[in-house]
Amino acid sequence: MNTYKTYTVDEAKARMERYCAYQERCHKEVHKKLKELRMIPEAIDQIVHHLLQHNYLNETRFAQAFARGKFKHKYWGKNRIVQELKMREISAFNIKIALKEIPENEYLSSFEALAEKRLNQLTSEKNLQKKKKKLADYLFYRGWEPHLVWEKVNELTK
Repeated sequence: MNTYKTYTVDEAKARMERYCAYQERCHKEVHKKLKELRMIPEAIDQIVHHLLQHNYLNETRFAQAFARGKFKHKYWGKNRIVQELKMREISAFNIKIALKEIPENEYLSSFEALAEKRLNQLTSEKNLQKKKKKLADYLFYRGWEPHLVWEKVNELTK
């Protein structure tokens, strides 16, 4: 027999308040969590409305924090950040606001530092074409723009 805990709307609200207070969350994460708690759709709508009213849930704030964090800690480029935010169903307006959180001078200096670091890791690769491909693949995976990547890769041939 499957036994699982059931929650009242008030208990679920309290749980979700703690869940959202711990870290910024997007609507999709909150909906998923409420479904895991086996809440009915009407209750989910009521709880999400409560979280929005009391400013526990704010997609703009989530998108800004997400963009800042992934850029500063994981060194992701704008393409990867945009892709991940779209997967979380964040609006284009909020994505645009989030990308403004990344200063352009920091963005370019981080790209240079990351590319140099990866290039130094590839010293064992003797074939220049393979080395260029590995560097480009790494930078593309991290979500950096193609014009920046190819500029950097072409610097390698000089």
